[in-house]
Amino acid sequence: MYLVTGCIWLSSLSFLAYSFSYFQWPHMKKEFKRFGLEKVGLLTILLEIIGSIGLLIGLEFPFFLLISSLGLALLMLAGLIVRIKLKDSVWVSLPAVFYLFLNAYIFLIAISTDTL
Repeated sequence: MYLVTGCIWLSSLSFLAYSFSYFQWPHMKKEFKRFGLEKVGLLTILLEIIGSIGLLIGLEFPFFLLISSLGLALLMLAGLIVRIKLKDSVWVSLPAVFYLFLNAYIFLIAISTDTL
């Protein structure tokens, strides 16, 4: 249980930090432009914020954990696909892979247990 809780906190805080950096650093907005996703950049960031807060709420209410971890895993899958299409290096794509698997792990644990 401690491992899963730690994974939830790691994912949630990481997504929150990444999301808030979008508003602080111009580089983040430039990345979305490079991806060809400048029109959905803000939506993506808002989904990440909602997902990260949902993970924390999910510590008490498992339904939110299921939805949030699945949503964040799918967001990272989409991010990985974009990076592959842009032919980004494995090194640059590694965070998307890590968070895809981390949130998929959280989702699988949450779906297989009633309580954490």
